[in-house]
Amino acid sequence: MSSLRHLFFGRARSLSDHTLFHKVSLIALFAWVGLGADGLSSSCYGPEETFRALGANPHLALFVALASVVTIIAICASYSQIISLFPTGGGGYLVASKLLSPAAGVVSGSALLIDYVLTITISVASGADALFSLLPPDLLVYKLPFAFAGVAGLTLLNLRGVRESVMLFVPVFFIFVGTHAFAILYALVTHASGMGALATATVQEVHTVSSQLGWFGLLALLLKAYSMGAGTYTGIEAVSNGLPILREPRVQTGRRTMVYMGASLAITVAGLLLAYLLYRVTPVDGKTLNAVLFEKLTAAWSPATASTFVWVTLASEAALLLIAAQAGFLDGPRVLANMALDRWFPTRFANLSDRFVTQNGILLMGAAALAMLVITRGSVALLVVLYSINVFITFSLSQLGMVIHWWRSRHSEPSWRRKLAVNGFGLALTSFILISLCVVKFHEGGWATLLVTGVLVAAAFAIKRHYQNVATQLRRLDDLLVTPTLAATRAVPAPAIPEASARTAIILVNGYNGLGLHTALHVPRLFGDTFKNLGFLSVGTVDAGNFKGDDELTALRTHTATEAERYAAWARAHGYGAATFTTIGHDTTDELLQLAAAARAQFPNSVFFAGQLQFIHETRLTRLLHNHTATALQHRFFTANLPFVVLPIRVG
Repeated sequence: MSSLRHLFFGRARSLSDHTLFHKVSLIALFAWVGLGADGLSSSCYGPEETFRALGANPHLALFVALASVVTIIAICASYSQIISLFPTGGGGYLVASKLLSPAAGVVSGSALLIDYVLTITISVASGADALFSLLPPDLLVYKLPFAFAGVAGLTLLNLRGVRESVMLFVPVFFIFVGTHAFAILYALVTHASGMGALATATVQEVHTVSSQLGWFGLLALLLKAYSMGAGTYTGIEAVSNGLPILREPRVQTGRRTMVYMGASLAITVAGLLLAYLLYRVTPVDGKTLNAVLFEKLTAAWSPATASTFVWVTLASEAALLLIAAQAGFLDGPRVLANMALDRWFPTRFANLSDRFVTQNGILLMGAAALAMLVITRGSVALLVVLYSINVFITFSLSQLGMVIHWWRSRHSEPSWRRKLAVNGFGLALTSFILISLCVVKFHEGGWATLLVTGVLVAAAFAIKRHYQNVATQLRRLDDLLVTPTLAATRAVPAPAIPEASARTAIILVNGYNGLGLHTALHVPRLFGDTFKNLGFLSVGTVDAGNFKGDDELTALRTHTATEAERYAAWARAHGYGAATFTTIGHDTTDELLQLAAAARAQFPNSVFFAGQLQFIHETRLTRLLHNHTATALQHRFFTANLPFVVLPIRVG
């Protein structure tokens, strides 16, 4: 089993490896691949949705192309400021939580989670559509199973690690960039002489539409086309969400990645819309507009060359759409982990695997994407309706938070006006798109996205309420920290060095708190003066909140040792010999077993104790929200032939 695990997931990484963060982080170029593929892949369907929405008035696409470029630049500039303000990671959840309110943060984070699930689903489904459009029609029955396999494969790949999941796709990504850049440039060069006629035709079409529908009707048509292509802008926020996985210095790496992403997306979207007009592309059943464009573009080439170029280009689109799901796997679990650290979701979603990825979050995102494929049968037309609303909820809340921040900082920030203007324009733009999307897509199925998001927000508040109630109960135990119980009661001083052969109670603790002291006090209450020594085992858990650099890990190691020593000081004050055993790690159970072996070697006449929260009304929810580490450890300790006692700590 161990060999199979190494084969599929890779060997465990070590915290003692000084190059660990170098190995798991991404430079700007690779971050562009891993985080930018989501945005760039939307050029495979965003411009097409826009062009189709214009119907018999295709020349109006020039205005939508210009608006799309302005939108991309505005959102990228806004998120560059967010990256600078939140250098350790400024995703929509954290920005809204810190600059608006925790409730706004929950709405933003929940919207992002749903959006990332849909990102995975629509990317894989679109990739399957693009691939199977190149294959014989009788193979279409295998399209949905292929999509399932795609999600499962990406889930497995991401469990191996961030860098490993990105590096595999680098060649495909740059094939896409190269072929599409060539196609756009070729279209512009070969039709340079027709630009004047294109401008004239556009002016005539504006006059025609305005005379038929009025200026308000013209604006409504442009608005519909613009909103239908709103999926183009999803993924831009991925860099600020994924900042912790970028190479140091993270701010510079993040801002450089934003430039790569914004420039490539703006050029591709505007270039494709312009190429549609230059080649007079019209919809063809069973083919994407990009496929029609590339066939027209290569019509004068030799058959072999044209066929090869079209196949390679469309295959790179299909592959990039699959790669785009990476944004959901990279950023979705990170948002979930941040919310779990704040107790909006079960804390287990902040745990890291031995490859230092948020394993539980990745598995959840993969399972949710598979469920969406089943529900929608992999229909891209339906998924497009569900998609993009949520990301603009996050966009708008983030921009609002930044606007409020710059206004509050106007007396201390010299360039506050310029920064306020950037985020203010971003707020106006994203809010306008959000309202437009809700109006246009609501009755088409957008209501389902909003409903699911609302249910997730309600669940988050229910989970938070449970954790708050438990915290209230635990605060009663924390009263032990300030009661006379801590005063020394024995006249016999504790030995400077505990006697190794004496009976020793070794207590598992997690920080200096009432729960740990309650467990320690139970030992003499139950066993009297049986134990002469008290030992304290503590593991500092490395999770998504502190796995950000060597400094954070050093601080965690120091804090863990300091907290354990406070227990030892308390034990000595009560006349016990005392010792501490501490370490840090991602797997608390394994690390505690190793510490226990070391403690047993030093104190062979020892018994291990741990406190376990025991709820009066045990439910499936409480079992999900709490890890029950003590009861899980008991079996492992018994297997290792180590005596282990669980002391129940009852809470309401």
